[in-house]
Amino acid sequence: MIQSFAAAGTAARPVAELVLAGDLNRPARLTVPDLRAWPQHAADVSFECATSGIQRHRFTGPLLHDVLTDARPGFDPARRKDRLRFLIAVSGTDGHHALLSWAEIDPDFGRAPVLLAVTIDDTPLESAGAQLVLPQDRCGGRHISGINAIRVDGGYPSWA
Repeated sequence: MIQSFAAAGTAARPVAELVLAGDLNRPARLTVPDLRAWPQHAADVSFECATSGIQRHRFTGPLLHDVLTDARPGFDPARRKDRLRFLIAVSGTDGHHALLSWAEIDPDFGRAPVLLAVTIDDTPLESAGAQLVLPQDRCGGRHISGINAIRVDGGYPSWA
């Protein structure tokens, strides 16, 4: 499913792109139109923002788990515990970063419905870029706007 569907030269505005990299068998570059190819989920989210109080928005997009699974992370899917060593680092164009564990988004473990949002309040995000949305978080600190990179890392920490 990972491929670029964005037509070159057809959009008046540039289309934001994010890079999937790291311990993946199928790294990729994806745009918001590419992310629309996955099943779309909706989430009504309220979170506290340190600078502007409580924010309420409706987001739609694919599950982060679905997109990353399609990129084929380098763990043995038959061995549940093998995937528990994987971390997911998400970066935004504004310099914000968030770190998640694979266990958080895996249906066999945390099953968190983390989205790669392609709309916010029915507004498409083609030029702004996808947003990381963690509906279960009370605070908006891990919400990343304008995602430009997602890195999956299965290496063991140096203290292990």
